[in-house]
This record gives sequence, C-alpha cells and structure tokens, in this order.
Amino acid sequence: MKVSQFIISFITLALVIPFSNAYDPSPLQDFCVAVGNLNNGVFVNGKFCKDTKQAKADDFFFSGLNHAGNTDNDVKSNVTTVNVDQIPGLNTMGISLVRIDYAPYGQNPPHTHPRATEILVLIEGTLYVGFVSSNQDNNRLFAKILHPGDVFVFPIGMVHFQVNIGKTPAVAFAGLSSQNAGVITIANTVFGSKPPIYPEVLAQAFQLDVNVVKDLEAKFPSKN
Repeated sequence: MKVSQFIISFITLALVIPFSNAYDPSPLQDFCVAVGNLNNGVFVNGKFCKDTKQAKADDFFFSGLNHAGNTDNDVKSNVTTVNVDQIPGLNTMGISLVRIDYAPYGQNPPHTHPRATEILVLIEGTLYVGFVSSNQDNNRLFAKILHPGDVFVFPIGMVHFQVNIGKTPAVAFAGLSSQNAGVITIANTVFGSKPPIYPEVLAQAFQLDVNVVKDLEAKFPSKN
C-alpha cells in the first residue's frame, strides 16, 4: 500500500511541478500598476504596485509610436521600446511592444531577448530577417525576406536580426511576450564588456588574430 501511494505521489509531482514552473502565477487582481514609491507598495515582478483604487487611464497609455526614431547611428536603426518602464500598467501582464525604424541598408544587429518570444510585422520597406537555432539544433539559420504586411517570429532566446535591404526607410512593429524582454546585442556584449574579456580568449573563441580582437574591443566600450 505504501509503495503504491509513493508511486502515485511521485507521478503527481512529476506532472504538477513542470506546469507550476512553466508560467508566472496568474494575477489575483485586475492589474498591478508599477510605481517607484516604496510606501504602501506591493513588490510584484520587479516593481512595486500602487493601490488599484488610485490607478488611472494614463497608467495604461503611451503616445508617440507614430514618430520615426533617429537612425543616425552606426547601425542605421532605432528601436523605440514600450515596456513596463513606459506603461506602468503593463506590470504582471507579460507583454510589451517596440517600433523599429531602419534607414536604407540599416540593421537591427544580431541580438537575443532572454525573456521573450518576438513577433514582428513589417509596415514599410523590405527586410531580410532571421534567427539561428541552438547548438543542439546545429545552429540552423531560419531566414526570410519580408514585405509590408508580412509577419515573422523569433523564438525566445534565439540570436536574431533584421536588415533593411531596400533603398528606402523601413518600419516594423513587434510584440514581445514579456513586460521587460531584455536585450543582449552580441557584438556589444562580447567586445564591449566592462572590464574587457581577455583578447586572447576571444581570439581563440572566434578564430581571429588577437590584434583584430583588440581593434574590435576598442570600438565598443563607449556604447555599453
């Protein structure tokens, strides 16, 4: 009897634990508007929440995504982020939004979002987009050329990119499955870490001459 009870308990735990760890707990209130003031606040998902009776429409509002971002930079693109820092009412909702502007031949360079899957829709222009799967999947490239109205998905954690291959500006909007998806730009992270990674380490990892690595590291520190 004890053996059968143990087996049943084990199977129950095996079934329940994966599901209990798969998602954030469901909110037990309508919303949890983030505030910076610690007084009388409840700490949820990295933010303190105001009394729900004090919430107002502006807590769920952002204006300005109709304006193009400044693409006068090295990569010729600009990401306008609308996450919990811009809309406090997004706290605990598990969703955010970005607008991406690309100058002709500009790019959103290879990067990852550690906490979110991204779904992108192209509004104007022509983009070459893609992501690379993990080592376990032999680092396969999944890529497409997008035209206005096309949609592409970048799975959570995968290195991905977008490049404007047209002669005119491009505009895209993307939704992310996190209130604060995070971003790790590969080149900035690897070659612009503070303090720098030893050049000899990166030279061996990337199969580059150590002087090439030193030159790359000299280009990035001020951008982190």
